[in-house]
Amino acid sequence: MGVSPGGETREGQPSVRALAAARTWGEARQVRMIHLWNPAGAEYHDPEDGYADDKPFTITEVGAVADGDWPQMVTGRAFTVLPQDLQDRYGKRQVTVHNGDYLEIGVAGEGELVAELRQRGYEVTRDDELINLLGGFNLGSQAS
Repeated sequence: MGVSPGGETREGQPSVRALAAARTWGEARQVRMIHLWNPAGAEYHDPEDGYADDKPFTITEVGAVADGDWPQMVTGRAFTVLPQDLQDRYGKRQVTVHNGDYLEIGVAGEGELVAELRQRGYEVTRDDELINLLGGFNLGSQAS
């Protein structure tokens, strides 16, 4: 299930694709992230440390991607996307030492949750390709 209040999760999609498509570190550093941080940014991969703007870029060379830390788990984004009362009613916080906490939402309550979100004006659709992209699948991480 993809939840999109005003397009929030969909807005991350172009930035993930754009970073994956970058051909040089310079291009990768220029990708504007929406609701995400850029793991190829100069603060993480300085040009003076061997990541020159014209050096070929492969997303799998980015440590955060290779380690499965970027992009953030989609289930972790539920804490910022879903209203707190719905998190409390339908979800359960799960703790992991690897990539932070995530919100587990049981399939049994999915229909009621979707109905409540739509009633509040959220656009709710099922888009497995988008969820996998925003979760970093097929970006080359060990977690994919």
